[in-house]
Amino acid sequence: MTEFDSTVGRADRTNEQARAEGMRVRREVLSDAHVDRAEANTTEFTADFQDLISRYAWGEIWSRPGLDRRMRSAVTLTAMIAGGYWEEFEMHVRAAVRNGLTNDEIKEIVLQSAIYCSVPAANSAFKIAAKVLGD
Repeated sequence: MTEFDSTVGRADRTNEQARAEGMRVRREVLSDAHVDRAEANTTEFTADFQDLISRYAWGEIWSRPGLDRRMRSAVTLTAMIAGGYWEEFEMHVRAAVRNGLTNDEIKEIVLQSAIYCSVPAANSAFKIAAKVLGD
């Protein structure tokens, strides 16, 4: 087993490599248009955050081999529902479709979340998902 160095990421990659991989995965999952908007809206104040999510969320977590993107989308949708992160939930419904989840699978994820996250949270999720999936 390779030791994990949090200052470098996975032991075999530099921060720059993690960021490049993260940007590739981020674009594949969220779309070029979404990432281009996020990058265009980056300011000096938000630049470190954009770098963090590109390197860590997308370059280290979403690019790991342990789960496929469909599974990562299912987990992410549930987490967004649990946290009530509705803007992110909307974005990740679109990403889930890009990752191959069907409308019925997204519906089942929201139904499952009604039991474990709350009926009010699932109610909000259904409203948002219906809007996104109707687009």
